[in-house]
Amino acid sequence: MSEYDDADDDLPPPQNRTIVWLKRVGMVLALLLLILSFVNASWLAPIPRGTVKLVAHRGTSQQFSHKGLDNQTCTATRIEPPVHDYLENTLPSLTSAVALGAQAVEVDIALTTDGRLALFHDWTLDCRTDGKGEVRSKTMAELKALDPGYGYTADGGKTFPLRSFNRGQIPALEDALAVLPDTGIVFNFKSRDAREADQLAAALKFLGRDVIKRGDGFLGTEVQAARIRKAFPGVWAFSKEGAKACTKAYLAAGWFGLVPDACKGGTLFVPLNYQWAFPGWPNRTLARMNSVGARVVLVGPMGDDLPMGLDLPEQIGKVPASFTGYLWVDDIYAVGPALRPYYNKRSPEKEMALAKNLEARRKARE
Repeated sequence: MSEYDDADDDLPPPQNRTIVWLKRVGMVLALLLLILSFVNASWLAPIPRGTVKLVAHRGTSQQFSHKGLDNQTCTATRIEPPVHDYLENTLPSLTSAVALGAQAVEVDIALTTDGRLALFHDWTLDCRTDGKGEVRSKTMAELKALDPGYGYTADGGKTFPLRSFNRGQIPALEDALAVLPDTGIVFNFKSRDAREADQLAAALKFLGRDVIKRGDGFLGTEVQAARIRKAFPGVWAFSKEGAKACTKAYLAAGWFGLVPDACKGGTLFVPLNYQWAFPGWPNRTLARMNSVGARVVLVGPMGDDLPMGLDLPEQIGKVPASFTGYLWVDDIYAVGPALRPYYNKRSPEKEMALAKNLEARRKARE
């Protein structure tokens, strides 16, 4: 009998029973922790096959401050000093993203008055272009006549360095498919109108796009995602609300080796700075999601005034070597070559200009 057992015997019976109870609870919790650790051990799961897939958000684009953004903010008026002349959602932007290492490109869809689908982010034209009014009030020909770089400025409107470089480059859907015949496209519905999903599905079928083979994705409302899944069974179609539901449910149920219903055929978002919170990360998480047809998307750090995707080259160092899901990238120009250096075709002058912008970006977040 140990000295601790003797000490327990000297205590009043109720207190003695409490200590014994606490010891037993402690042993049960320790055993449970050991079991959960074993169940969620990533190193015991099969090593995922394949490689990470970069998704270039809006293609190769100008970067801007996210501080204090709201739905009415004109981001074209708060860009960093340009180190290239690519503009989001334009044809040169799409091809550039692939040249920088992207396996998929996210684009924004808008329906025109003549029944065409254009690639453009904003609801109105006033911020970025030399046009006025709602995008959806124009024909495709009217959009193609505009200068999509007209409103971009890095010095509060003193200069507009991107004017005229991309006039005529607002593309129609068929233009984008022509320059990305073998690259996955993530179509983002900026409208909540379910008819735009029907229109896109019909157009893709008419144009002969094999969305499953190409690895295309569709991001919209739950109703839009359901319409797309009906048109293309098995395709990747999701909403941000659905992805949040899967993520929250897995954070709770995953520790017990369970994959919640919200994740079946769904999408799991994993913030770069919260990877540690996901049960079985990365290998076992990937295996569990793959078993129910779910996609895993590693996004940028969660926090105020930060973009959704990665935008600093050093963030690549935080991506597990065995991760084979999707990596959401806001600045493919900086991040793509950081992952795969052979895609780096920047001149020494552009390297210096980029380094200056990146340093300012880091300081702004301190």
